[in-house]
Amino acid sequence: MAKKLSIIFMALWLTGCAPFTENNIIEELAPVTFLSLSKGDEGKIKISTILAPLSKEKKSVMTQEVSLIKEGLRNFNLNFYQEMKSGQMRMLIINEDLGKEGIMSIINVLLTDPDISLRIYLVIVKGNFEEYLENQLDKQENLDYSFYRMLKHYEEKNQGELSVVNLHEFKNLLYTPYSDPFLPVFKIENDAISYEGTALFQNDKLVEIITTFYDRIFQLLNNNHYLAVLPIPELEVVLGHVRSKTKVDINKSLSTMTYTVNIDSRIEEYRGEKQLFDPKDLEDLKKDIQSNLEKQTQELVKKMQELNVDPLQLGIHTLKPFSKPMDEKKWIKIFEKMEIKIDYQFNIEPLTDSNAKS
Repeated sequence: MAKKLSIIFMALWLTGCAPFTENNIIEELAPVTFLSLSKGDEGKIKISTILAPLSKEKKSVMTQEVSLIKEGLRNFNLNFYQEMKSGQMRMLIINEDLGKEGIMSIINVLLTDPDISLRIYLVIVKGNFEEYLENQLDKQENLDYSFYRMLKHYEEKNQGELSVVNLHEFKNLLYTPYSDPFLPVFKIENDAISYEGTALFQNDKLVEIITTFYDRIFQLLNNNHYLAVLPIPELEVVLGHVRSKTKVDINKSLSTMTYTVNIDSRIEEYRGEKQLFDPKDLEDLKKDIQSNLEKQTQELVKKMQELNVDPLQLGIHTLKPFSKPMDEKKWIKIFEKMEIKIDYQFNIEPLTDSNAKS
């Protein structure tokens, strides 16, 4: 008898057939569309998702506090009548506090799971996302789908309004020399979730969140190089259809970098006292805008130097043909002390009637 079992096992092994098959009966499966991760007690991870039953039952939030992500997924299955599958996962939502501790192990779990797509969106949240889900699910049943559609919209339209980063892009920024990753940040406040800014990472640890105008500059310089509108409240002006092209020059001694930003735009709205039909006033306004953007960009780059992060990937401009690349740690030390000169060059159309026929 033992001999017969051995022959059956060998036959299965040689033919590559596993003696156990995965359950693929759709009535018995529950797709996981997102996972939310936050810090638990005693070094554990709190993992949450929404269960989406196939029948007319209401959606519900399920949470587990575990040491390992896969352990949490296993526990979900042991507490739900359907088997949860990760093949339809669209988003990974990471709490800000967990991001500050480092997310390398989380990213590696996702990358080694063949069921999880590299196109899932990664998001940082400020606030209690699990509590937000519990409160909002009765009011907005398709909350998870709505959030996913918003991210997908801004990724496809490429308008630079907010940072949208998927797993593939984050992995490349994390493991490629001369680059540091970044992720979008959403804030939960008063039962609402809204875009807050961009989280900057030093390797895999969240070190800073840039918001408001600094985030707008980051979108213009690094993300999509385009903004549909750029309000500058201090100057009472709004620029529209802002496109940028950047150029980086580093001197031979690696002590000074000139960062040139060429801007094509037009004035969409102006509530100041200058007469824009007067060429001199228009030129003065252009100089004011240039000075304002140079000052704020200088402050943003200075902040990156202080944090020792390079999300703009400025270090790649030190690479030369036929020469050995500089060590990344050495580059960061040089970047920290480097003098950065910011130069904006503008091509701005004045406020005109865009509906006028030529």
